[in-house]
Amino acid sequence: MTDDRKGIVPVWTLATGGVRVPALAGDGPMTAERLAELRGALAALADEPIATLEVHPLPAKLDRGRGISLDAASPLAQHLSQLITQSARSSSSATATVAGEGLYRMVIPAKLAAQVGQGCLRPMVAKGTSGAIRSALVDSSGRIAGAVTYVPAGQAATAGAVGGAGATAGVAVGGTAMLTVAAPLVLMAVAVGVSAHADGKRQQAIEHITEMLEQLQEQELEQEHSTLDGCRDAIDKATAILLDQGKPGMSLGLDSAVHAINSALGAVDRRLAKWQSALDKLPEGQAVDLGTLTKSFPGIDNDGGVFRAHLELATLAIALKRRVVVLQAVEHAQSDPDNLFESFTRVLKRDQQRLDVMESSLAGVLVRLSALELTRPQGRRPVFTNAEVDRLMRAAHRIRQLGDGAAVDGCATDVAIEIARDEEGSVTVFPALPASA
Repeated sequence: MTDDRKGIVPVWTLATGGVRVPALAGDGPMTAERLAELRGALAALADEPIATLEVHPLPAKLDRGRGISLDAASPLAQHLSQLITQSARSSSSATATVAGEGLYRMVIPAKLAAQVGQGCLRPMVAKGTSGAIRSALVDSSGRIAGAVTYVPAGQAATAGAVGGAGATAGVAVGGTAMLTVAAPLVLMAVAVGVSAHADGKRQQAIEHITEMLEQLQEQELEQEHSTLDGCRDAIDKATAILLDQGKPGMSLGLDSAVHAINSALGAVDRRLAKWQSALDKLPEGQAVDLGTLTKSFPGIDNDGGVFRAHLELATLAIALKRRVVVLQAVEHAQSDPDNLFESFTRVLKRDQQRLDVMESSLAGVLVRLSALELTRPQGRRPVFTNAEVDRLMRAAHRIRQLGDGAAVDGCATDVAIEIARDEEGSVTVFPALPASA
């Protein structure tokens, strides 16, 4: 994100542990391009994950409904407030942000993004807008754009701790570069940003499923949908408790929610295997009979068919599972404060690999379907009727669209997590998105 209303933007360099790297930033201002180069260099040279944190004025309009709100007493809000306060003691560039509101943009490099699960950090496509990216930030014109100059902030932050979660802010020792050590801040920002992104995917899936099930009136799909959607309450409560550094108990019902989600993922695996097998049986390089295709993919030629409902249920199950995985990673990390960020990334990466493979396989099915050439159902009549032509054209168009936006690769990209901080210290964390969004 860039901001054309302020020429100078403070930026912190945040490490998740004590690191030794060459001094690359210096004390003078830098451009956005230079900052991006610095992030890449630090990611390559440092032994511990390194992120940057920028502070911008809040835009005129901000849709907080898609983020996760935390009050001023939450660990994330306290970590952020402490970082700002300590930095302001020795940095005039950060003084203005101490008591006031602001929009904080944490950017983690591609190397770290791959560690925390690249599949959950792909952009969400805005509904009804082909190729558009849903952004957490809008101003009165609908877009924030412009050039800014960044200046280092908090070059002499002192060590401290908040909420018993390890060192919150300090200077990395033993190296020539001055880096603020803020593992809990980075951990919490990544956890909430990833969780918010997954919940955004859940909301999109719910909208699509609801529309389709109203047309299909399929009781089994209705039950599957209701069971999955019923898991949200337990996940939301567990998220709130863990982000306050508490421990979720059995009364939340998280165990039963996880069981329901795992059962749904089992159904996704079975359907995925059937779809892949059906595609493998199709004659290579030949046009496919539409009737044959709809036997294996019922309703594929309609916008609200059973196949598309199964796809949305798969999206819902994966999104819910991603939130659960984040909860498990946060719990493990907070139980080992001396190894806080390493524990988090280890648990998150291991458990999300299955989800990344599943999502990539689903995308692969959609891409293969979108590339098929269709022909009308086989019959005795040698010519097409007008109705058959119309149906075939509509079906071909809808099937080609299946491949739009399907991400079959896991190429890592820098990821931005944006945090709106109000004057009293409360924060809203928006979904994690590619830094270029």
